Amino acid sequence: MRWDIFCQIVDNYGDAGVCWRLARSLSSLHGQEVRIFCDDLPTLNLLASGVDPRIKEKIDIQPWEASHENARHPAKVPDVVVEAFGCELPERYLTNLFIAPIKPIIINLEYLSAEPWVSEFHGKASPQSHGIPKYFFFPGFQDDVGGLLLDPIPPIGSLVENQIPKDLQALWSTLRPNAKRISIFCYPGAPLRKWLSDLAALGENVDILLAHGHAEQLNLYGEQPIELPNNLKLFSMPFVSQDEYDWVLSQCDFNIVRGEDSFIRAQLAGKPFIWHIYPQEDRAHEVKLAAFLDLYLSDASQDLKLATIAAMTWAMPSDWFNSLQTWNTHAQAWRTHLLEKQGAGGLAARLVRFIA
Repeated sequence: MRWDIFCQIVDNYGDAGVCWRLARSLSSLHGQEVRIFCDDLPTLNLLASGVDPRIKEKIDIQPWEASHENARHPAKVPDVVVEAFGCELPERYLTNLFIAPIKPIIINLEYLSAEPWVSEFHGKASPQSHGIPKYFFFPGFQDDVGGLLLDPIPPIGSLVENQIPKDLQALWSTLRPNAKRISIFCYPGAPLRKWLSDLAALGENVDILLAHGHAEQLNLYGEQPIELPNNLKLFSMPFVSQDEYDWVLSQCDFNIVRGEDSFIRAQLAGKPFIWHIYPQEDRAHEVKLAAFLDLYLSDASQDLKLATIAAMTWAMPSDWFNSLQTWNTHAQAWRTHLLEKQGAGGLAARLVRFIA
């Protein structure tokens, strides 16, 4: 089948990352013909760089306007159109769908959520005045929703620790062998300066790997440059592809991530992490985080529950850092649990089955 995926980038990496990973899974694992129309090709191409060229060449990556620039000629109508995160299809593209003799199915790919109500709406029809069938598709953790994007499943970190990506070799050579490693990829609202100062006061040697642009984020509001004791070292990472970022997560003792794609990759790394969930004005993000933690911590001890919830809600490291070893064991078990629950192929496989 032919698929068109539409992606308008709001959160630079997460939105593009999900769309690229879905396209990659559909084409490589399920033999589907896929086009992506994106309004920010530089970001999408950066995320897709580093992947095996044989995988990338299967996917037709196009600028957003390419979906309708030849509107005077008959369009190549796909079997399935994916509106990622509710982005509206270009009007002229939609017009081509109206006049097509065989109408496609439109999938409104929603945001990932662990909330129980998602099960009630997943897969439900969304009646449209134009008559083209449209359905809600909710990614999620439960058996009766859309599943998770897992491809490719990253190997356990100890198996690939010597396979340093070329773009990271110079940086990795400067890290201290006796130091813990923490990667940080978060939104500007995180209390990073205070968090790092508290972590430094614990006295442990820690190398902090800041995602591209985060060093500037520490001084976003014109404060004095952050001063930290020598036991804590800051390192700025270059912009890396999805696969290279997976490797970084696997080599760190703790990860701070944001958005949907890196949230799932942190779990597949089998390491403790903070999910800096996208903040919403109505505080709906707090409900989403609590729903995930209910699942994630369902089998955890009371002490670990309290420590993890404290960390996820930006309590200072001194409140929970001594639970890291127990949390690490839990994170490895959760990784195994996820892979078992999504054993039938995760989101891409469930989407193909849904369309069939």
